[in-house]
Amino acid sequence: MTAPRPSFLEDQAMRLLIFGGKGGVGKTSCATAAALELARDSPAAAFLLVSTDPAHSVMDSLAGSAPPPNLRVTELDAPASLAAFKSQHGPKLHAIASRGTFLDHYDISRFLDLSLPGLDELMAFLEIARGVAAQTYQTIVVDTAPTGHTLRLLAMPALLHNWLGALDALLAKHRYMRQLFSGEASRDEIDSFLEGLAGSVKDMDALLRDSTRSRFVPVMLAEEMSLGETRSLLAELKRARVPVNDIVVNRLLPDNDCPVCAEGRVQQSRVLGEMLGSRDLSSHALWGLPLFANEVCGNQSLFAFWGALTRLTKRAASSQAPLSPNGPRVERAAGAPAGISLLLFAGKGGVGKTTLACATGIRLAQDSPSGEVLLFSTDPAHSLGACLGAPVGPAPTRICPGLTALEIDAQAQFRSLKQLYNDELQSFLRSLLAEVDLAFDREAMERIVDLSPPGLDEVMALTQVMDLCDQNHYSTLVLDSAPTGHLIRLLETPELVDCWLKVFFGLFLKYKEVFRLPKVSQRLVEMSKALKRLRALLANPAQCALYGVAILTDMAFEETKDLMAACQRMSVNAPLLFLNLATPPGDCPLCSALRRRESVVEQKFRRTFPAATQVLVYRSGEPRGLARLGELGRLLYSTPATKDANHA
Repeated sequence: MTAPRPSFLEDQAMRLLIFGGKGGVGKTSCATAAALELARDSPAAAFLLVSTDPAHSVMDSLAGSAPPPNLRVTELDAPASLAAFKSQHGPKLHAIASRGTFLDHYDISRFLDLSLPGLDELMAFLEIARGVAAQTYQTIVVDTAPTGHTLRLLAMPALLHNWLGALDALLAKHRYMRQLFSGEASRDEIDSFLEGLAGSVKDMDALLRDSTRSRFVPVMLAEEMSLGETRSLLAELKRARVPVNDIVVNRLLPDNDCPVCAEGRVQQSRVLGEMLGSRDLSSHALWGLPLFANEVCGNQSLFAFWGALTRLTKRAASSQAPLSPNGPRVERAAGAPAGISLLLFAGKGGVGKTTLACATGIRLAQDSPSGEVLLFSTDPAHSLGACLGAPVGPAPTRICPGLTALEIDAQAQFRSLKQLYNDELQSFLRSLLAEVDLAFDREAMERIVDLSPPGLDEVMALTQVMDLCDQNHYSTLVLDSAPTGHLIRLLETPELVDCWLKVFFGLFLKYKEVFRLPKVSQRLVEMSKALKRLRALLANPAQCALYGVAILTDMAFEETKDLMAACQRMSVNAPLLFLNLATPPGDCPLCSALRRRESVVEQKFRRTFPAATQVLVYRSGEPRGLARLGELGRLLYSTPATKDANHA
């Protein structure tokens, strides 16, 4: 009898297959293995595997193995793709800038140079759209960035619609004047360019929602935080009408006598039982994959990957009676951070940044009873509340004495700016003389904020935190950041936003008789001041530090190299690395094999980053809630006199 297989490996009508989920759950392995399997099963057809994560891992997953000749592999280089896009279409964009509003060519050109929306997500979207339109590939398999930025990719049709609407508004007056004075109503090259791009957006939007041709496969771990994020992802996918049939649950532990495996298996079984008994999840086909002793990389292990897949049932989710959870174990504790105003936790998705950031925030609050700590998240897929076991949202929430938490809603910040701009603009336009005809210029003015740079919303969120510091006198900020690629973009974005603010200020000064918007001007002035403080803080090693978080895999090692190189390039102080979720020593064959593999990678970390203090943190379930996080925080940091006592 043939073992059951998920629909995404069987349906030959499928044209787009997207793997997504929380960082570190194995999306890359799933996407790469699926692309290899599809290509092997249909040697006469062509396939494309594309990574949209700025911190790519597909090539690391292949580990030097050559893909089949009918499979093309692309790790998207967003800046290079943007340069190619501008080279091909730049003259058209600048032609738009020269047509028909009170804004001159120079003004609009500067906005367009800065404004291509959501750089990484936009370039990924256009790359996929080109592949779909060309009909070259039977199936395009997408390895996405972690959840929050995957949702931004899926929202790209709406963002592009707004951006194209702003460009179209700049052309409206030109079209009217051309028809009025020359009687010429036909579309020209510029109109065709916008129509073609709009058509691609519409086609991709339709494909994403077509259950016969497109499929989104959430990948998750049997952990509470991963379950919570998967539920949020499914709700967003349902709202966007993106089809989901299957869910993959990765790295399931064996049912054996090892106490470490048994403890983890009990926790996993509890989550699996909740999933299988839940209406919103059990309506999908749930598939389980085991935790492999060897890292899944290279063609041999990738081709064998789906062979270990099993359909999850309530019987498979049953477990022995719960064991008493062991406490966290830490080797080589670090000195407690002192004198730092901004502490950033960074690394590959799923390595435990949120847990370590929360534990550190609690420890800092306990160590500094006279100071105040603000723990906040910029990851679009927040998980502070789930980790702390307390409701956390976009307003500062008191967690315990000395500690306040905040999950920033970056897009709400941007919507607030747009609303203020539109309200004040409408009020100003109503005050003009009735005989002044601004019909076309009015629409161009209304849409100008849609020509904003990628990442503006996230930088606005960070400047909000700087304002909170001024108002509430927080002594230390602890940032739980988005995964590596998007953190690097965020650290680079302030300079871009600073340029955009200068362009906007220049516009206000140049057209002060038209742009009389005092409230918007004041908001932008405040943002500019906060941005300057943020940039100064990031560049000050005495006040800012980045703590890298990694797990002991080759893929995490490669991503950490990228992170540390970016820190060096941007002069960000990175004195400490947490090597997290290490397998504790034991006699279990699986744990012993994992420990041997991890020891090799651990030595790579120590050789490659000798200047960074490196703290080994053993795997011990999910430290959630204030008590367990407080215990972990006490173990993570110590004074030099007590370091040896923390070798658990």
